[in-house]
Amino acid sequence: MSRLVVLTKQLTTRSSARRQLIDLTSEVTDFVAESHVREGICVVSVPHATAALIVNEHEGGLLRDLLARIEILFPQSARYEHNAIDDNADAHLAAAFLGHNRAFPVSGGKVIRGTWQNLFLVELDGPRSRREVILQVIGDK
Repeated sequence: MSRLVVLTKQLTTRSSARRQLIDLTSEVTDFVAESHVREGICVVSVPHATAALIVNEHEGGLLRDLLARIEILFPQSARYEHNAIDDNADAHLAAAFLGHNRAFPVSGGKVIRGTWQNLFLVELDGPRSRREVILQVIGDK
């Protein structure tokens, strides 16, 4: 007999650069495996206004291309009204456009994702000694 469960875990990570991609894939897949949820959904969220989540291939050239494109689209050196307060408007804007959460189907006890799909925390205002990531799996055990 299956039963519906909701399990939540908070991850903590740190960043070492102003803009950085941190691969969270293994933490997410391990959490789902340890949850014993067979069918459901896994939601990943960052409760920060200057960080985001993306899904893409973990290949060095592509990761550098992604960071370079973020800089082109949201240059730190541009003039922003918010910079009168915090000097990090570029990070807020990039996070707003990239998004703060992602959801993955869970089937057969595994996260369903494409062969080349990894989940990355996008640090946009680092380095930071503490970034939190919330994982939540909802489904049948």
